[in-house]
Amino acid sequence: MKPRKKSLSDLGGIMFSTDPDFVFEEESNQPAEALPNNQQDLRVTLDKKNRGGKAVTLVTGFIGTEDELQKLGKMLKTKCGVGGSAKDGEMIVQGDFRDKVMQLLQKEGYKVKKSGG
Repeated sequence: MKPRKKSLSDLGGIMFSTDPDFVFEEESNQPAEALPNNQQDLRVTLDKKNRGGKAVTLVTGFIGTEDELQKLGKMLKTKCGVGGSAKDGEMIVQGDFRDKVMQLLQKEGYKVKKSGG
């Protein structure tokens, strides 16, 4: 399935060309290389914006493949016993579990910092 284009900037800036010989070359989207756990710099924040007042624990800064992100997100959700999601390089865990998530990530070998209030 092709990724969906959300804005004009996602199209690469070329909309139309009058040159009959013009050939648009798409960039090859290579997956991000996975960094070792001890080189990852993750940020853990509490977020309430655009969520109807509900608090979620947001983990950002993950660099790696989508499968690794999904695995880590699933591990965090099961250890905390709540729902959430993992996409676009960030993991969302429902509820205020900043301290528990930080401990779990440090146990896995990640560099973790608490950010925000």
